[in-house]
Amino acid sequence: MKSDVFQKTITKVIDVNLSYLLKLPAGYEEGTGEVPLVLFLHGAGERGTDPELVKKIGLPEVVDKGDFPFILLAPQCPISTAGRANWIMELDGVTALLKEVIETHRIDHKRIYLTGMSMGAYGAFELASRMPDLFAALAPICGGGCPEKAERLKEIPTWIFHGERDDVIPIRESLDMVNAIKTAGGNVLFTSYPEAGHDSWTAAYNNPEFFSWLLKQSK
Repeated sequence: MKSDVFQKTITKVIDVNLSYLLKLPAGYEEGTGEVPLVLFLHGAGERGTDPELVKKIGLPEVVDKGDFPFILLAPQCPISTAGRANWIMELDGVTALLKEVIETHRIDHKRIYLTGMSMGAYGAFELASRMPDLFAALAPICGGGCPEKAERLKEIPTWIFHGERDDVIPIRESLDMVNAIKTAGGNVLFTSYPEAGHDSWTAAYNNPEFFSWLLKQSK
């Protein structure tokens, strides 16, 4: 089943206007059981109001070519009239959208996962720190976060990825989070790719072990 693109305006607690991708696993419509949910936050290059951009790179690109046993939710970060936009500014909207999808689909509440790449990794770290009881696993790629908030992440199994030749976001950004989570007593894995630049998401999302690890995690 190919990814279906839905553009929708939702209003819940706050006014939200986000374009997003939602892909359901094969057989979802005919089934009755609960399924995992993966929330994906894209990088800076996919911002806007055309979710087709989101489909072309990262996790949506991989999922669109295969059959995976989870619902993929991939919101699109809008660009303001002033040209400024990042996920930290849009997390209230992401949270509202996520809650609506959880309420309107058969979601396994013990298996809700969060991943993001580049700008989306920063957003993923921040969202996980705000909602640590919701996510069963966290997988930020080629980004960074706030080490001072690592205490809030220590109960979330986390796998962080980064390319050693990344000249956009230095690998130190990921290493700082790895060390902070370890110091807080958290469960964190780290994979670096010696030959990868900023696009370390290609290797991470095409690694079957990534999905095996992710789907094993449960609250």
